[in-house]
Amino acid sequence: MSHDVFPGSVPDRTASPASGPTAGPATPTDGAPTDASIADLGWARLDLDRARRTGDPEVVYGPGKTPDQVATALGELHRRHPDRAVLATRLDPAALAEVRRHLPDAEVDDVARTAVLGPLPQPRGLVLVVAAGTSDGPVAAEAATTARVHGAGVERIDDVGVAGLHRLLAVAHRLDEADCLVVVAGMEGALPSVVGGLSGTPLVGVPTSTGYGTGAGGRAALLSMLNSCSAGIVVVNVDNGYGAGVHAARVARAAGGAGGAHP
Repeated sequence: MSHDVFPGSVPDRTASPASGPTAGPATPTDGAPTDASIADLGWARLDLDRARRTGDPEVVYGPGKTPDQVATALGELHRRHPDRAVLATRLDPAALAEVRRHLPDAEVDDVARTAVLGPLPQPRGLVLVVAAGTSDGPVAAEAATTARVHGAGVERIDDVGVAGLHRLLAVAHRLDEADCLVVVAGMEGALPSVVGGLSGTPLVGVPTSTGYGTGAGGRAALLSMLNSCSAGIVVVNVDNGYGAGVHAARVARAAGGAGGAHP
């Protein structure tokens, strides 16, 4: 692959021999066979066929990548999928700044720690993201952004944790208006069980690492959700707003069908 794969978007940042293999996108070995389903950046092999197989393109996961690599991978995915949004998640401040600098058309969210490049799909169905507390906001924001990129309409309800249950009851009618719920909670992780007892809407519980010592970095909330008495709750890993957003969007898209956005 030539290093000029980002015309007008990403400047030439190919690694020089002295800068090491992770400083920029390396080109494939000369004469190596090419595969149209893969974009070989030298340090990463982007899965270009994932959109065909699953309906959704590959997503860039920020940790373990340099800021330059994040921007390069996101830009290449956009070049290969120009008709729809591509997503990068879990971006640190340096990566967020690099995306802003080199991909000025990207929508960067400092709270969600995400970057989105390209047009969002026409939304089908509705995902409602419900967060227990404001400290759960970054994970809820990641879930919401992910669901939008993956083709669902999204609404949010924030700060309705069980310590003030009247706040949730005041908006309980909205739970049945959605096609899928993403319920985000730290501490003891009780909110998904309560919501699951109020509504039969498909529900994804997201434990967060919010809490004190014996919360064990979200493991207490995770175990609480896994042991919920409310039927039909599925649970993702601690702080995994991305995984919850993908699942919820697929549920919502299936429920919304081809008729456009949720009424």
